[in-house]
Amino acid sequence: MTAAAILVVEDERIARENLTHVLTGAGYRVTAMVSAEEGLRELEKREYDLIVTDLMLPGMDGLEMLDRVRSKFPSVMVIMVTGHATVANAVEAMQKGAHSYIAKPIKLDELRLQVERALEQRALSVEVLRLRKLVAEGKSDFPLVGQSDALVKLKDTVRQLAQMNCNVLIQGETGTGKELIAQGIHQLSQRSDERFMAINCGTFTAELMDKELFGHEKEAFTGANRGQKGILEVADGGTVFFDEIGELELNMQVKLLRVLQERSFLRVGGTKEIPVDIRVVAATNCDLRELVDRGEFRQDLYYRLNVVTLQAPPLREHREDVPILIGHFLEKHRQPGQTITSIARDTLDILMRYPFPGNVRELENIVQRALALGQGASFTPDLLPGEIVEARAEAPLSTLEEVEKAHIRKVLAASGGNKTQAARILGIDRVSLWRKIKRLELE
Repeated sequence: MTAAAILVVEDERIARENLTHVLTGAGYRVTAMVSAEEGLRELEKREYDLIVTDLMLPGMDGLEMLDRVRSKFPSVMVIMVTGHATVANAVEAMQKGAHSYIAKPIKLDELRLQVERALEQRALSVEVLRLRKLVAEGKSDFPLVGQSDALVKLKDTVRQLAQMNCNVLIQGETGTGKELIAQGIHQLSQRSDERFMAINCGTFTAELMDKELFGHEKEAFTGANRGQKGILEVADGGTVFFDEIGELELNMQVKLLRVLQERSFLRVGGTKEIPVDIRVVAATNCDLRELVDRGEFRQDLYYRLNVVTLQAPPLREHREDVPILIGHFLEKHRQPGQTITSIARDTLDILMRYPFPGNVRELENIVQRALALGQGASFTPDLLPGEIVEARAEAPLSTLEEVEKAHIRKVLAASGGNKTQAARILGIDRVSLWRKIKRLELE
């Protein structure tokens, strides 16, 4: 992966050279300029990830440069540095969109930490913009959002399964995105131009399920003034997703089994077999094998559905996806007049400790709540539900840094301590990995 590009804007020669030396030594590509005007011209020529600029500059000052950058290059992060640190300056810089504010004399550990955090936020912003573009174009490479090992492995498996025509059973806790996985199977398959129909087996009685799935003929029951197609007929050629399949009543299990065996069905009140070509994807948050043993789910239907099983991981098992999910949900749900565009570090640390019993769906609700209540630009801790703040004191779970430390340790172990190979797996350069190992005391 190419090292991040940083533009340093500093009129004092010694300070400029020191910043360049430190950041280059940390593995970044650094270009240095002496004025805001030169810096802005440089931004027109090539792309940068981060600007580290002094506040007091000859001609245009750092705050005016910040305004220009936020207006013309909104994805570029800005760190403000100054020897004239005041609360007013800090507040103004942050209000104008600076990532952070560092006072001189610069502490090298603080500089490295702020640069690393700014680049992490930049990577998140770029990914959110990519997702937003895909949504605007009506495209999606995959509906599940995340870059963790667990999500990458799941996406790879789905891409393979999508090209097959077999039935798939998805297991996982409530809120883990089982329907999104089913949509991914459909979107990446040869059936993607046809309908994707979803039905929740726990929300219908057997009689209503009959009508929903199979449709009905005219006068099949009181009030049926005309015939109507059911889900199976509408989805012909496409995919039908049965959510919470374990709650499907036994008599309906028999009828579904017949559809899977015969590839045809009868409308309610009908006598003519209607052929159907569908792929079935089912999901459950319970153990179907256990239901089979208890006689609550038909064994033959279980084996028909369970050609391939996918496991949707709970959010607590891929916490490293929490920051990117928050960014995604902020973009997805922000309404006109809602102001939050970023998340405060304290808020993120709290959420990284939270066990998320409701999984990704709970996180989405948390973000929607913050958008509705927030007045500023940042998702601050006071916008979190009370039970999450309370759980913070009770659950000694991992912080963001602890998650990162555990993940890097796991990758180093898997690569036999080969730092070059580990850096490649992590998607960073070797110098950046060395820097993380040192900061996290992994040696």
